[in-house]
Amino acid sequence: MIFKGLIDKGFQVETHSHAEAILTHDFPDAIKELEEVVGALTIPIEEIIGSGGGETKGTQRLRKGLAAVGWKKMNFVVEKTINGVRRESISHEIDHVKTFSDRVVACEIEWNNKDPFFDRDLENFKRLHAEGAISVGVIITRGTTLQAEMKDLIERYAGDHLISSHEDLDKLGITRTAKQNAAINKRVKAGVPFREAWVNKFVSDKYGAATTHWGKLEDRVHRGVGNPCPLVLIGLPSSIVTFGEGISIADIAEQEDQLEEAGIVTAE
Repeated sequence: MIFKGLIDKGFQVETHSHAEAILTHDFPDAIKELEEVVGALTIPIEEIIGSGGGETKGTQRLRKGLAAVGWKKMNFVVEKTINGVRRESISHEIDHVKTFSDRVVACEIEWNNKDPFFDRDLENFKRLHAEGAISVGVIITRGTTLQAEMKDLIERYAGDHLISSHEDLDKLGITRTAKQNAAINKRVKAGVPFREAWVNKFVSDKYGAATTHWGKLEDRVHRGVGNPCPLVLIGLPSSIVTFGEGISIADIAEQEDQLEEAGIVTAE
C-alpha cells in the first residue's frame, strides 16, 4: 500500500490505471515527497473563512512546500508538423511537475474551484500521458470528511466567537456582500437564528456541491475521464483544520486582496 502515512492520518487516496505499481517501482521519491509535504498540511479555520472561498494560505503553503522540493510549474507545448511544417501547437500548463530520472509526475491542487476544472485537469493528464510527456497524474482536493463537515467547522468557529449579529461579523473582519447580507436577513426574518443563517449562507456560497471536492472528482474518474492516464487522487480530511490559533480574519482578507491585486494569486 502506498501513501500509508497519509491514509493513517485520515487522507483519502485512490490510484487508477496501475498508478500504484508505477509509482512504487519507478517513483519512490515522488511518494516520499508527496507524503511528507501533503501530510504536514494544516489550515487554521480563520484562513478558510478569511479567504472567502478562494485559495487559502494553507493551500498556498502546500504549493510552496511542493515547489521547495522541486515540484515546479511547467508549460508543456505539444507541436505537430507535416513535412517539416508546423500545423498545430497545443500548450498545457500544470502547476506542479517534477522529473525523476527521465520520467515525469504531474500534480494539480484543486482546493475550491468550479468542478469543471477537474475535466480540464484530467483531460490535460490524458493528453500529456498519450504524448509520453508524463507517467502519472496526481490531483489533490477537499476530501469527503472536509466537504461533509465544512458546515460543522464554520458553526464551531461561530459558536466559539459568539456570533449573533452583523456587528459581530464586522468586528471579526468577516466581509459579506450586500446580496449576502440581504439573504441572511431574509432567513432571520423567517425565524432562523442569525448564526445559523450566516453559516448556511457562507457554506452554500463558498463551498457548495458544484465546487471541486472528492465526490465530484471521483465521479469523473469512475466515468473514465482521464483514462488511461495513471492517476492518484488525494482527498484532504477535516482533521487538517485547526482551531484556537488566534489569527485575524481581517488581516487574512487584506493580504489576499493585496496578493490578487499584485497578480500573485487569483481567486478560485
